[in-house]
Amino acid sequence: MKLVVPMFAVAVVAALVVPFIPVPANGQFPAESTIPMKQRKGRKIAKGKDGPTPRTKDGKPDLTAVWGYAGYTSDIAKDYDVGGVPMTKLGESLFLERQGNQGRDDPEARCLPTGVPRRDPYPTKIIQTDKVVVVLYEGNIHSYRQIFMNQEHPKDLEPTWYGHSVGKWVGEELVVDTIGFNGNTWLDMAGHPASDKLHVVERYSRPNFGNLMNHITIEDPTMYTKPWDIFMNTPILDDGSSELMEYICTENERDAKHLDNLKR
Repeated sequence: MKLVVPMFAVAVVAALVVPFIPVPANGQFPAESTIPMKQRKGRKIAKGKDGPTPRTKDGKPDLTAVWGYAGYTSDIAKDYDVGGVPMTKLGESLFLERQGNQGRDDPEARCLPTGVPRRDPYPTKIIQTDKVVVVLYEGNIHSYRQIFMNQEHPKDLEPTWYGHSVGKWVGEELVVDTIGFNGNTWLDMAGHPASDKLHVVERYSRPNFGNLMNHITIEDPTMYTKPWDIFMNTPILDDGSSELMEYICTENERDAKHLDNLKR
């Protein structure tokens, strides 16, 4: 079946001046993590080219670049076997409901923000400075994220779609801690849920020139019985010199009316 997200956006990727990015082929229903591991087809993990890790003047890995598609858009838990994600009763109920109605209420499919750590299959540009790391998203609502370096979270956070992110370097890893979510986001197209108690820790590393590793820990006591982890590799598209294309999700949007007619 086709993806529920606005499919006119695929044309945007095809027009990029950067290398081709694969997009999900099989959709998210049923989610890959609902199919026994032994019944799944093998898949290739996209890899960027090798070479020395770029570094900043102070010797830290430089994450600045345009990065491609890691392959977890449809199902962030696709590396887990059936029942492997430690969901609470509420979390499982919401997930099964969303699978049953084919993600009819997915905020991202209605041009609302993806949140953290959800990604779409379009390029992302990272701009790294000493005080803030900025993540620019070409897809979804052409949005951005700020990671404030060597700071603490404010005590009176206003809940938002992307939460509040602070980062620090621990050896070769940029460790990013994000809280302050509004509870409206999904972790993926498949419908893995999140609440306003969501706490995300990301550990970014760049082992060589062409690959960005991200070890993500999801903690949300409302939806999951314990923290769980995802390991993503994202290949490079270019060194950050190219311009992301403008993408406006609501422009020529045609999917919302079809979503409303999906199984309830």
